[in-house]
Amino acid sequence: MGESVKPGVLDRLRARYGWFDHLMRAYERFDEGDGGFLAAGLTYYTIFALFPVLMVGFSVFGFVLARNPRLLGTIDDYIRSQVAGPLATELQSLINSAIDARTSVGVIGLLTAVWVGLGWMSSLRHALTQIWWEHRIDSPGFLRTKFSDLLAMVGTFAVSVVTIALTALAHAAPTTAIRRWLGLPASSISEWVFRGIPIVVSVLVAWLLFTWMIARLPREKVSLANSVRAGLMAAVGYEIFKQLASIYLQKVLHSPAGVTFGPVLGVMVFAYVTSYLVLFCTAWAATAPSARADPRLHPVAPPPPVIIAPRRQLDEGLGGRGKLGAAVWGAAGAMALSRLARAANRRRP
Repeated sequence: MGESVKPGVLDRLRARYGWFDHLMRAYERFDEGDGGFLAAGLTYYTIFALFPVLMVGFSVFGFVLARNPRLLGTIDDYIRSQVAGPLATELQSLINSAIDARTSVGVIGLLTAVWVGLGWMSSLRHALTQIWWEHRIDSPGFLRTKFSDLLAMVGTFAVSVVTIALTALAHAAPTTAIRRWLGLPASSISEWVFRGIPIVVSVLVAWLLFTWMIARLPREKVSLANSVRAGLMAAVGYEIFKQLASIYLQKVLHSPAGVTFGPVLGVMVFAYVTSYLVLFCTAWAATAPSARADPRLHPVAPPPPVIIAPRRQLDEGLGGRGKLGAAVWGAAGAMALSRLARAANRRRP
């Protein structure tokens, strides 16, 4: 008898700890679904979508300045006081061109943003669907797919605006005034508590956004309960990454090279890590025990093909023994019939 194969370290850990086995199954689903490749594609669409968004922002800035001459005068005075020489003239001409071209730039930027946004939304929904489901989902048609992507993009934009507004309110809240209004004494503990409030609010609003993405953007219905847990996991990881990224930017932006390339690399890394995190948490939700019991998430193998192979058999007729037997049986039958005929004739009167 052969020796039994001893399980490896990972196999023993997976058999002992259920959470570790779930984590490994999530990574396997993420890897089998090409999660890293999909995250890179989402990063490309995210960076590409920044240009039309900047165009729309440039147009909005022009409209605001055109309708507020006092603000425009304040900006001109600030530029003259802080910048001297040809650079001040160039900045003022840039502002004037933003005001003059606000309509054309806004229309072009808005149309381009819708076009790029549909591509980004289609890629995001395809990535989430591929991670959730192990088999291919048939497309309902080009027009229905684009219309569905448009509704999903509008919904995601609305949820994003709500989350950004809540985060901004949490960070802009005067924590010192609130502490004094509540009558709390100034201490290191209260300072840490009030500094942690914006972080908690950021986690909560990110939880809302990621749950929406994981549960509602796939092209087929998925488990909401698993999506809520995966959204919380993504929100916590996202907040940790934001804190680390802020430390990175503070260190990098002190050098000339960091000022030039740091923001660009930061945006690319930020987009990739966020996409990677959302897709991995989706894989975690898709491999939860309750999701594994859902037969819709597992592919059903098609039945094997039916092979029709007609058999051809050559009939050689009766052999020698067959012919002899047929002759004997024929003679016996003829004799029996003749006897029956004679007996019938004798019985007639």
